[in-house]
Amino acid sequence: MTSQGVPHDDGRGESPAQRADRRWNELLQELRVAQTGTQILFGFLVAVVFQPRFAELGTTDRTIYVVTVFLGAATTGALVAPVAVHRLVAGRRLKPETVNWAARLTLVGLVLLYLTMVSTFLLIMRMVLDDALALWLVVVMALWLALCWFMVPLLARRNGTNGGKGNGGTGDDYGPWPH
Repeated sequence: MTSQGVPHDDGRGESPAQRADRRWNELLQELRVAQTGTQILFGFLVAVVFQPRFAELGTTDRTIYVVTVFLGAATTGALVAPVAVHRLVAGRRLKPETVNWAARLTLVGLVLLYLTMVSTFLLIMRMVLDDALALWLVVVMALWLALCWFMVPLLARRNGTNGGKGNGGTGDDYGPWPH
């Protein structure tokens, strides 16, 4: 318990309001990275349609392009949504709820960004390679991104029950590889 009788969260000595503030600030840092990449990717996708070679695309590639632009717009919407949620509920003493909703929207945005990246990669690979090789490279990239963005964090989350004491639980082994 804190001196105000509020239970500690995770050993940090934070009140629920302090925890919500910390989580909000962490989320904003994550969103800055994701939003920048998404904006650059979406800008690229918008510019593609104005290139002379776009007229040469067949029906399949045009369909992939439309799906990719749709995913890019949905990604942008999901990753900007936490700002809108915060702005619309600011000052109403809903910070913990706001952070939870924003975190969920950010996760949706990351899944949509994953799909947008894979779809963009498919479109590009189909433009420069034969279909079979393009498909294999897209599968490899999709697996790589899934590993980096989802599997590693989920493994870390599953294995993170040692009280935050590093890989071996001793608190002094900060190497990148689990023991």
